[in-house]
Amino acid sequence: MGEQPNSRKSERLMNLLIMLLVQRRHVPKQRIREILYPDASTDAFEKMFERDKEELRSLGVPIEVGSLDAFFDEPGYRIRPDEFALPDVALTPDEAAVVGLAAKVWEHAKLADATADALRKLRAAGLDPDVSALQIAEPRLSADEPSFDVFWEATQDKVPLVFGYRRPGAEAASQRHLQPWGVVRYAGRWYAVGWDTDREAERVFRLSRVEGTVRRDGPAGSYDVPPGTDVREIARRLAPSAPRVELTLLVRSGSGHSLRREGTLLDTGVTGPEGTTTWDRLTVIRGSSGTDELLSYGPDVYVEAPAAVAEELVSRLTELVARS
Repeated sequence: MGEQPNSRKSERLMNLLIMLLVQRRHVPKQRIREILYPDASTDAFEKMFERDKEELRSLGVPIEVGSLDAFFDEPGYRIRPDEFALPDVALTPDEAAVVGLAAKVWEHAKLADATADALRKLRAAGLDPDVSALQIAEPRLSADEPSFDVFWEATQDKVPLVFGYRRPGAEAASQRHLQPWGVVRYAGRWYAVGWDTDREAERVFRLSRVEGTVRRDGPAGSYDVPPGTDVREIARRLAPSAPRVELTLLVRSGSGHSLRREGTLLDTGVTGPEGTTTWDRLTVIRGSSGTDELLSYGPDVYVEAPAAVAEELVSRLTELVARS
């Protein structure tokens, strides 16, 4: 029962993101309230809407405020797909992995239905969403760690956590206490960043090494994140370094936007595995091969090198076919 309000909050954030992203014009505040906050009082709506906007902006989502009509002052809101896509910004692989809320959690099981639900609400309200705008988010990253939900929600509500954590080489997990400041993806892995109250120091915890049930260890708003905290910088500084992997990929034209943002384009009009010249060759350097992500692109991405990664993908695909 304790997680239900946070689940609704996460879904509401996703719905707001999608609603503002797929609209061709600015959406008036009252319209947003009618569709996404129908049961909230005026005061509750104002507080939730302002908080939701700020949380999306803190995650890199550029919410634009504009006029609906030249003769009226009523403001409207939207997310410009061209700005959200960040096509001309040079991002490192790890920055690209955390550039927005959609890229973080879109495929996560708890929010998997949020996209379809938001679109249903918009169409039921008589709006015509531009679903092509969703393609720019290219939601290929997944968060399969069982503890992802509770850590991510705790960072939103500023709730301390207690959990079991097994360090590399340790025979058993030890109990840890953390005030989580953020959840980030670094070198192909998810980490929780925050203040370790046992060690009284900044710490990062790899979510795949969290064991057992993660419990809340205090009320919401129990602590404040220090001003100017950069959780990505902390993760880079404290997380163990991983060997870099250089991938040479063929990516079908019009797809693989996340890979294109983090990679370097080598050639265009390349002949692909099926004989057409609608492919581009690029190189991507990252902390892991990311086979799960590569598999999620299906027939739109082909691995040329290294051979070990290509062989691993073939092996996993063969196994999937055998199971079906």
